[in-house]
Amino acid sequence: MVDMKSPTFLKRADLWLILFFVWFGTLWHLSSSAAEVRTGIEIPHLDKLAHFGYFFGGGGLLSACLYRLSHRNLDWARLLVIVLFVMTTIGCLDEWHQSWVPGRSGNDAQDLCADVMGSLAGFLIFRRFHRWLS
Repeated sequence: MVDMKSPTFLKRADLWLILFFVWFGTLWHLSSSAAEVRTGIEIPHLDKLAHFGYFFGGGGLLSACLYRLSHRNLDWARLLVIVLFVMTTIGCLDEWHQSWVPGRSGNDAQDLCADVMGSLAGFLIFRRFHRWLS
């Protein structure tokens, strides 16, 4: 088996933190726009899949940042609690924010559930492949 080393820049926590903030800024921008685009094809609960997928990415980015900050004293349970707390808070903030945007509906518990489940999946996948950042 070939031992592949990851590039040094991927081991920097600040890179992952910057990417996480870009992720959050993009979320805020997307939540600030009017209703979603209609394509003519109705796929039930597609928005839930979008919430799951977007928060999957955010959960993975936050996990990578926290991992690089604490990889010497790694406690996966603590990391999970932090990721779920931060991402659930962001999901709640996102839903509240959407409730103030004309043409959007917010405070959707199912959207928040998809956000949390996506964040959990992002964390779990990152945990499985975290060695790439070692």
